[in-house]
Amino acid sequence: MQTASTLVPATGFATEEARLDPREFSRVAAIVQREARIALPPTKATLVFSRLSRRVREHGLASFAQYLTFVESDAVERAAMVEALTTNHTHFFREGHHFDHFKEHVLDELQARARTGQPVRLWSAGCSSGEEVYSLVMCMLGTSRAQARWAMEGDVKLLATDLSSKVVAAAGRAVYSEATVKPIPEDYRRQWLREEGADFAIVEDARRFVTARELNLFGEWPMRQQYDVIFCRNVMIYFDDAATSELIARFSRLLRPGGYLYIGHSERLIGPGADVLINCGQTIYRKEGGSQ
Repeated sequence: MQTASTLVPATGFATEEARLDPREFSRVAAIVQREARIALPPTKATLVFSRLSRRVREHGLASFAQYLTFVESDAVERAAMVEALTTNHTHFFREGHHFDHFKEHVLDELQARARTGQPVRLWSAGCSSGEEVYSLVMCMLGTSRAQARWAMEGDVKLLATDLSSKVVAAAGRAVYSEATVKPIPEDYRRQWLREEGADFAIVEDARRFVTARELNLFGEWPMRQQYDVIFCRNVMIYFDDAATSELIARFSRLLRPGGYLYIGHSERLIGPGADVLINCGQTIYRKEGGSQ
């Protein structure tokens, strides 16, 4: 396996100077850590090279050293570099036990809140191209417009955020290939999807609940209301313990008492924020307080 101690040749460059050496890898890792709190271990040297070498060429630069000097002085390219190094992998109804739990243990409470005029807020943090948030929307709305009436008539909103502007734009479009929508149960597909050429689009009645926004989880959060449900799955695996602890604390503060946090199957809660979160299922946590 390649490590940062190995020089990675820049195939396709016009000069032998275009290599990623250990010092340059360390500079990349430091920038990504500073900007997005993502931890890049030395074993990611080959990945870093393969994803950034194109950007070096596109800017007409002869070496990674030149590219990194440019990145340090240009905020737009710095953001583009971080985005190029993020991973966006998802699919509809991924880790299906979370959606089963949502329908069986959370949905009734959200409906009751909406019917008494209270706001209902859900957040998909690290939404990628939107499959997670629209899985939530379909679970929330059910398989008919009659079942969805409580949400249609209530103050119900879902926020979908990601660091990557490209996947946020995809979540906003909500158009997916035939292969991508295959995991969606047929009753949901029939009600909430429509054909759009060779692809399938989430219908407006479902899409209107979702606001997709670019957001750095370690930047300022513009949200002022507390949330009933937060999904942040397979995101914290890219952070070190300090960043994970900080993020859990922020989620804990933003959840309303009795609200739910869903995390990825290989993630865990750490830090002071975990003290107010009670385990109530496989990688499912409920904030203390509220009705049971």
